[in-house]
Amino acid sequence: MDFQDSPLLHAARLCPIDVRTEAGISVADVLECLEHDEWEMALLLLEDLGDTHPLPPEFWSLLADAARLMWLLRDAEWCEWRCSEARSGAVLAELCLLSPENGGRTRPVPTRGMLRPMWDIGRLTSEGEPVLSIAFLWVEGRDPLEPGKCGPVRLLPLTFEHWQHLTPGDMITMHEMRPPTGAARVIEVIPAVATAP
Repeated sequence: MDFQDSPLLHAARLCPIDVRTEAGISVADVLECLEHDEWEMALLLLEDLGDTHPLPPEFWSLLADAARLMWLLRDAEWCEWRCSEARSGAVLAELCLLSPENGGRTRPVPTRGMLRPMWDIGRLTSEGEPVLSIAFLWVEGRDPLEPGKCGPVRLLPLTFEHWQHLTPGDMITMHEMRPPTGAARVIEVIPAVATAP
């Protein structure tokens, strides 16, 4: 990858110059990695900067392009997911799956956004019936979420406007069929990020 034409360099230019991670990492550290051809490290540092400060979809798309160039396919998938979050908005939550004995799923929830369950997020019809909303689900970490277990998840709603009333601490219910298969406590509601000028 050529330093001057690197998607990582273009992504670094989208970061505010004064942004720092909790560990003190800045754009200057990314540029230093790029100057020394440390592409994977630069990618990781840029991901950390993206966690620290909301960055536009273009930023995450550039990181996904760079990850694909380095054959880091899982990283590319993650950056594409974050691009979708930045474009549409997301919800972070702690999901607890029901055990199979209590009517929950018998197989683990896959990690990488493959599941698209319905959610009871408190919206009702005029007759008082729940209106279920759809959101893709990404399990944080590298392991699937096992039946009966709890773990942090990221939700990518198909219609984010329906979810904006949620606040940290709210409980929502996951449905794959009519009976619920899990419950989640909302940790954060993340709005979409404006695209770069």
